Amino acid sequence: MAGPAGRRDKNTVQSIRGTRIAVAIVIGILFGGIFAFLYPHGLFSPIQTSPFQGRRLSKSILQIGSTACESTERMNMLKSDIIDLSRKNDELKKQVRDLTQKLMAAEQKNGKAEQQVEVIGDPQKAGPFGSVKGIRTNPMVLPDSTVNPRLAKILKKIAVQNELIVVLANSNVKAMLEVWFISIKKVGIPNYLVVALDDGIVDFCKENSIPFYMRDPDEGIDSVAKTGGNHAVSGLKFRILREFLQLGYSVLLSDVDIVYIQNPFDHIYRDSDVESMSDGHDNMTAYGYNDVSDDPSMGWARYAHTMRIWVYNSGFFYLRPTLPALELLDRVAERLSHPPPAWDQAVFNEELFFPSHPGYIGLHASKRTMDRYLFMNSKTLFKEVRKDGDLNKMKPVIVHINYHPDKLPRMKAVMEFYFDGKKDALEPFPDGSE
Repeated sequence: MAGPAGRRDKNTVQSIRGTRIAVAIVIGILFGGIFAFLYPHGLFSPIQTSPFQGRRLSKSILQIGSTACESTERMNMLKSDIIDLSRKNDELKKQVRDLTQKLMAAEQKNGKAEQQVEVIGDPQKAGPFGSVKGIRTNPMVLPDSTVNPRLAKILKKIAVQNELIVVLANSNVKAMLEVWFISIKKVGIPNYLVVALDDGIVDFCKENSIPFYMRDPDEGIDSVAKTGGNHAVSGLKFRILREFLQLGYSVLLSDVDIVYIQNPFDHIYRDSDVESMSDGHDNMTAYGYNDVSDDPSMGWARYAHTMRIWVYNSGFFYLRPTLPALELLDRVAERLSHPPPAWDQAVFNEELFFPSHPGYIGLHASKRTMDRYLFMNSKTLFKEVRKDGDLNKMKPVIVHINYHPDKLPRMKAVMEFYFDGKKDALEPFPDGSE
């Protein structure tokens, strides 16, 4: 058995051991607290935020950090610029959309399309497939004799079924007008009128008992009417013809370089606002064709289809007294009255054929191309018809010497060929002009 001393030693050892454990625990807790304070994100974390670590950074590391900060600032500035540009681009796109919408609204307001649609009769139910046909003929305007009472009185005597041939002439074209008139008389056409642009034509008409009309003086266009050449006078007709339509008459406008071989009113359809002869020289150019454009640089999409037609001749066309026909005259006359100078035939066709598009409202007029062999231009006659044994036996309605400058001798030759039966009358002339 152990004595009291042995027990004290044993107790002492146990007491020392307990103290050591307590001290170790306290030390562990202290070290844990210190590490927790110095390394809040862990000992091996890539993010070092301790102020003690910041003090241990070397000078070189500080310099690298400074450069990195500058690069970051530049990147942030570039990002900011990109964001600003993107916002400005979005604003510009919005402005373009707004302007486009305003433009469309203005066009719709100016065109007043909804007000121009005239409903004829009650709404109709669509019929079976293939039986639906749209309205091709616009209603005629109500005649207004107050527009020009003097002209209304003349037209009432001359017109047949409210239609007539109208030709404008000054003394510069007197010789051609005489051939024009002789052919009219030979065919026996009763409803025609010469709009005399000067006193010389008035005297000529009186001497030959030709119905004529001389306009009241107009300072704006009289100088052109009296002294102008073919193209200048041609531009006046669009303004002058307006009164004929307002009075309720259909007009077959004729240039003076035309020979009449049949009565044209027997060959007019009257199903459109405008019927016109064509400058085309074959069926494709006169009536339209699909022309394929080739752009090899486009690869698979190299071929583009286009619709083409040769222009209507502004020297021979038939107008019904409808609103679209009046609008056509107004548009062409307006454009020809302002610079730059323009060819009336080009303007005439642009207004007839150009469709509505942004910034422009097209003319909604129905149109018909006349038979190219009946209403024949001089290219068709001299390049094709006179050389064909069957075609040269045909009897056209008119021949328009529009492709050749030697108009008078060719007009006389056409008269001899068709009226006098002189088969070689057309042979001395070349196909084109020399």
